[in-house]
Amino acid sequence: MTEFDPIRRSQELMRAELPKKFYESADVAEEGEGFAIKLDGRGVKTPGRKPLVLPTATAAEMVRAEWHAQEKVIDPAKMPVTRLANTVIDGVAENADAVFSEIVAYAGNDMLFYRAEAPEELVARQAERWDPVLAWTQQVLGAQFMLIQGVMFSEQPTESIEAFQVELARHRDPFALGSLHVMTTLTGSALVTLALARRRLTLDEAWALANLEEDWTIEHWGEDAEAAKRRAKRFEDMKAAHDLFVALG
Repeated sequence: MTEFDPIRRSQELMRAELPKKFYESADVAEEGEGFAIKLDGRGVKTPGRKPLVLPTATAAEMVRAEWHAQEKVIDPAKMPVTRLANTVIDGVAENADAVFSEIVAYAGNDMLFYRAEAPEELVARQAERWDPVLAWTQQVLGAQFMLIQGVMFSEQPTESIEAFQVELARHRDPFALGSLHVMTTLTGSALVTLALARRRLTLDEAWALANLEEDWTIEHWGEDAEAAKRRAKRFEDMKAAHDLFVALG
């Protein structure tokens, strides 16, 4: 008698519930001022029943490639750019001010501000790798932020937050704003995200800065397999947001 495995059964049911692939071709077609995804010539709708239309041909091609890559079923878990595009169209576009304000809030409570008190090795590593981003922010934006030992919240200078807000306002387009929001929440740092958007950092550099403390812990205590899987999934979403942002031109 085969032992019943509830986790495996749950996974099988999840796979069974995925819709079957119903189309042969996935293409991009100009539509108005954007680029629509077409499956066998028919337009795709978001979960909110809005047309799946991207602002640039490059961005649309990224989404088209995900639809093209689907095999027997349509698995949203394997379509990170499409998921983000749906979120932007159904959510960010109608709530841009709230999304903008949330990113600004991160800038007032940024990961880079909060420094370890010990051990010395971690303190030194944070200074070595995080301080250049703050120095760049001061040079480019004229924004100077205060460092905090520990985790107690401390108010940052109003003029520095306003300077960040002015810079972020350059990216009011819903797709840009949505991409930046995802990267900010995944890194915990609006300033790292801004440096990445301005190409002061590469994607891998930004991700390393965001995971500095976790990497330090792994070096000393080893890596947990499940945590590694979750981190890999987060990076997949991070890369999708970064790539979509770059594709906007």
